Amino acid sequence: MEFLQTPTPHAWFETALTQQDILLIDHANCERKAAATAMNLMYRHTSKTELMSKMSQLAREELLHFEQVVAILHEREINYARLGPSRYAAGLRQHISNHEDEALIDVLIIGAYIEARSCERFAGLIPLLDDKLARFYSSLLKSESRHFQDYLALAELYSSSDISERVIEFGNLERDLVVSPDEQFRFHSGVPALAS
Repeated sequence: MEFLQTPTPHAWFETALTQQDILLIDHANCERKAAATAMNLMYRHTSKTELMSKMSQLAREELLHFEQVVAILHEREINYARLGPSRYAAGLRQHISNHEDEALIDVLIIGAYIEARSCERFAGLIPLLDDKLARFYSSLLKSESRHFQDYLALAELYSSSDISERVIEFGNLERDLVVSPDEQFRFHSGVPALAS
């Protein structure tokens, strides 16, 4: 929470409890996309050894989380499906620099925000969910927290200048996406429009 500029609004958690099927399906989608993002970074930046090492570990962990969520969906007889993405990640990515070196730093900062927000939402959901799901989300907190720190450390490592202003800029964008009304509920959506 020292990194995020605002907590998730209570209305998001209320909606998450009433739409647990969508929460779990979108959570699976998020884990799959996180693994794909890590693989893409490895593919595009083969000269950056530290990045390839961290992203390889992250991709493996995210794929394991994906498998675990799919197993939970199966146990609960919820059909896995593709859902349209929320505006959250796209809303952040539209501000990525057009310059290659700066674009990498922006992607890493965005990754840090996505992982930090995931961690914050897992922590907020734990006391509200049934025991089995609460235990599962508790098990994810440590790795999600490490992922956020890894992304931020890599952004600092590969930037030729101080990234603090850029971190604040993306923090402002992330905050606005989290507190503004959203027409659809997703794991990273803003305030459900009916609750705004």
